Parts: sequence; structure tokens; C-alpha cells
Amino acid sequence: MTSRIPKRIIQTGKSRDLPILDRSSATTIQLLNPDYEYLFFDDRDVENFIDTHFPQYRKVFDSFPVRIQRYDFFRYLAVYHHGGFYFDLDIFLASKLDDLLQHEAVFPFEELSINRHLRRQYGLDWEIGNYAFAAAAGSPFLEAIIRNCIRAQQDPAWVQPMMDCFPKAYHSDYYVLNTTGPGLVTRTLADYPDRAAAVHVLFPDDVCDQRHWHQFGDYGIHMQQATWRSGKGMLRRRILRLWENWIRARLHRQSQQQGPTRNLDFHRIEGWS
Repeated sequence: MTSRIPKRIIQTGKSRDLPILDRSSATTIQLLNPDYEYLFFDDRDVENFIDTHFPQYRKVFDSFPVRIQRYDFFRYLAVYHHGGFYFDLDIFLASKLDDLLQHEAVFPFEELSINRHLRRQYGLDWEIGNYAFAAAAGSPFLEAIIRNCIRAQQDPAWVQPMMDCFPKAYHSDYYVLNTTGPGLVTRTLADYPDRAAAVHVLFPDDVCDQRHWHQFGDYGIHMQQATWRSGKGMLRRRILRLWENWIRARLHRQSQQQGPTRNLDFHRIEGWS
């Protein structure tokens, strides 16, 4: 088993008949990396992949109550099996990926976190994203993520501390993030420091500067289409965004006191409220 990321790109969508934005994303990624193998999975391919390579997870896959959870889970399994880069269909790259092939795993810095459990339990005021990442096949860190996705599905009490800081009316929004999304991936990073040591996080120069959030380092940008939330009411989303901004502004001041840089040394930041 190689410990480096192979030249392979993985993307997934409901069908191969993609909207123009999604086609543009996929085309740009391939044009910038023409010597990379490109694998696209539509819904039928995803189902076949689970049955062929991970039949032991079929019941878990089917039991996720929200569709995006299944496809979060799939992306971890696909990269764990094949190795390579995963990109959502609203990622636009600006440069080649070759510089990252030397690593065992690569994840983007997402944003400063508003999750009280991450801050208090781990001294971790930031999160990594799952909209784009890369790993070698058989990555121990991805293995830990997969195991935690299953645990989150089977053990609600384990998830609850990640949910306690959010308004109950909006738990459905944060449930996905903390059971298969960025919250769970970040918690895994903190829970397994031995495996986190192999993860290269694409930190910006200043994590407090919001202009550099939601980027795949200097390699690309995430457009944050969040299509899985498209069914939510506009007023509801507006209220949620106002609440998030209020909490983020308060916590942002605390994060600024820690300076502009971060690393993978957890449990050493004190004084979070």
C-alpha cells in the first residue's frame, strides 16, 4: 500500500447529465490535471460501488436519514478504496495538484468553528472541510472517519455533545454537519492525534481572515452551493445565518487572541467560553 496520494480525481453527482456549473467544475479540474485518472460516480454507480467493495456497510449506508449523509459516507469510502482527490461539483481549481501528491492525506481549512464542544473539549477553534480532500488508498485517518460516521449513526449519545450548543429548532441543519460532515471530520482529527499527524491541513496565512475561508488552500475555491439545504425555507435560513453571525462575531474575538496561525497540536488552548 502506497502512503502517498495517487494521481486520481473522484467526483459524484445524481446523474451524468450535469448542470453547466457542475460541468464547468469537472472540466476545469480535468484540464488542469490532464494526466490524472478521472472517476465520476452517478447514483447508480454509488450503489454498485457499495455493493461491490463495501457490502458490509450496505445497511449503514441505507440507514442514513438524509441523502447527503450517504454521499458524504460514499466519498470517504471511495477515496479510502481508490486513493486520490475528492472534489464537490462546486469546486473551481486555479492550479495543478501535483504539489500535494507527496502527502498521505490533505484536507482544507474550513473556517473558525462555532461548535462549543470542539472548543472546550479539544481547544480547537477551527474546522476542516470535506468538500475537497485527498488521501492515499487505505489511509488510517479516512478509516477513522468511516468508523466515526458509523458510530454517529448508531450511538446518538456520542453525537449529542456536538449538538448541544445549537438551537433545537435548527438541529436538523447541524445534524448532518456533525454526523458525516465537517464537524465529524474535525472531531476525528482531534480524537486521533496519531492519525492526524499524517494529515496536511491547507491553512491560510491568517485563519481569522474570512476572505481565506472555504478555499482549497491556494489551489481552488469552494462556491458553497449547499444544494442539500436547498429545500429549507428562505426565512428560516436567514434567521439561522443571523444567529450564526452573532455567535461567530463573539467567538471571533477570542480566536484573534490566539494569533493568525494554527497547527495540529490540540488540548493546549485554554480559556474558551
